Amino acid sequence: MVRGTDQQLMMGSKKTRDLAKIYSSPQGARVVQSPVKKEILSLLKNKDMSGSEIVSATGKSKSTVSVHLQDLMKANIISWKPHPQDRRKKIFYLHSRHLGDISPQREIESDMDLYLDQHVVQSNDPFKFFRFMFRTIRMALLDEGVNIDPILHRAGFKVGEAFYHKLQASTLDQLVKNLSDFWAENHLGRLEVNSLDPPIILAYDCFECEDLPLLGRPACSFDSGILRAIFSAHMGENVSVEETKCFAQGDECCQFHVNPG
Repeated sequence: MVRGTDQQLMMGSKKTRDLAKIYSSPQGARVVQSPVKKEILSLLKNKDMSGSEIVSATGKSKSTVSVHLQDLMKANIISWKPHPQDRRKKIFYLHSRHLGDISPQREIESDMDLYLDQHVVQSNDPFKFFRFMFRTIRMALLDEGVNIDPILHRAGFKVGEAFYHKLQASTLDQLVKNLSDFWAENHLGRLEVNSLDPPIILAYDCFECEDLPLLGRPACSFDSGILRAIFSAHMGENVSVEETKCFAQGDECCQFHVNPG
């Protein structure tokens, strides 16, 4: 059953635009609120770019972009290197990691006491207990407007790297079967294959988002990280994993597209 509505998805999209971004730096965490700076960082997340390319992509004036680039460099969030064809020009790149987001409003409205009593205190299943503890920590952060999806994704990637040697297989079909068995054995939910070319994985009873309230956006960053590590290792190249459906945005399952290259 689909739980979401168009209005909830629109609200989720608006919240995404309003989020302040948290980046790491050698001097500590840096919070970025400027829409122009966030747009520049979003562009640099995908590839290194020259100043003129950033001006063209943002539609902002050269002077405006220059000011924001200087601010981001002073904060040690970005850096630059000489252009390989013209050393008079600079190529800008991300010099820090995206740690998460902060919302000006609470992302969820939850009754934490009721949640803990129903799902944690009354549980006699150790797997359920630790799953709900994980969700409780995440919900407590969301309740304060803090989204740590990038950190969860990196943590999931580390887990995927650690377990790949147990899951590796000579064929993609066998790899997906091993992955499905691993998910079931560790009470992570139920995986199904929608497609192998390209790989599209469906997750039901998802441990990461099953009990989260409706967020209006995908929420399975940890799962995405695990899948990215495993499929990257199998394919011998860095793949991306896009979550196109999620229980937390009102869908009947979570759907992950594995995109090579």
